[in-house]
Amino acid sequence: MLVAAAEAAARWAPSVLNTQPWRWRVHPDRLELFAEPRRQLGVLDPDARLMILSCGAALHHACVALAAQGWTPRVTRTRGPSTVGPLAVLDGFEEVAITSAARQQEQAMRTRCTDRRPVSDQPVASLAIRAIEASATGAVRLQVLTAEQVLDLAAAVSRADAVQALDPRAREELDHWTSRTMTEGVGLSPEALPERLAQTTVPGRGFGHAGTLPIGAGHDRAATYALLYGDGDDPTQWLQAGEALSVIWLAATALDVSVLPLSDVVTVPGTREALRRVLKPLDHPYLALRLGIADAAPGVLPRTPRLPAAQLVEVVPAERR
Repeated sequence: MLVAAAEAAARWAPSVLNTQPWRWRVHPDRLELFAEPRRQLGVLDPDARLMILSCGAALHHACVALAAQGWTPRVTRTRGPSTVGPLAVLDGFEEVAITSAARQQEQAMRTRCTDRRPVSDQPVASLAIRAIEASATGAVRLQVLTAEQVLDLAAAVSRADAVQALDPRAREELDHWTSRTMTEGVGLSPEALPERLAQTTVPGRGFGHAGTLPIGAGHDRAATYALLYGDGDDPTQWLQAGEALSVIWLAATALDVSVLPLSDVVTVPGTREALRRVLKPLDHPYLALRLGIADAAPGVLPRTPRLPAAQLVEVVPAERR
């Protein structure tokens, strides 16, 4: 049960640039989630906020996998990042009925993907947007942006891209993680990157080189943009933001809505502060999201590869407890 849940989370959870910066330790009575600093973006993510946010998504994915097996855990989140201790511990498992909602979430977990191409000209139904917005029920919430606020987001994204483009270390690190082959199991290969930058209101991330993924003639005029936010800005909130991202993404996937995280805008301090002005005074942005209906014209999106489970999941024998 526990090994299967850890492996499912490792296999399906989203992470920044597909770095998979987590490590699971499976004991007979508990699951422990660790951050893996060897796969942290040291220049592009200096505070480790995106690494911990990615780990939060893996944490929720593990809970989804357990629910699909008929189990619910007690989740204990530790305070602050650690290269030694776990970020979270799952134990105290209780047997529960397997609901249709649990099955739906597991199916969404297995089909969820990151599509960096422009979305179609079909807008997301308002009922779907409200359902996705309502799925964030904890300390981390989702704010749908107005048309004016989307322009503010576009300016912040452009500024963040320009700042990172001027930093040779940032360009080198981005190239390192986006010039991989499909067989390496980590990072992004040309097959996952658009063949060219699309002319959209909110610009896509500039990777410094083109990919081979065909894109259609779509724009983002029909897209909905939103901010994932909360009232704190420390690793505890970043972990919870990752959990909320997973919840929102799976809810959107079940409704056939594509989700694209915009992460670089929150790692550059100046643009992160610019986004704060969109929120209430004491709130902090964790991630910007694009919601839209995927454009089917360019063809099938290839799935990003994953590292072998043996590199992400450690099973501890009972005698080592």
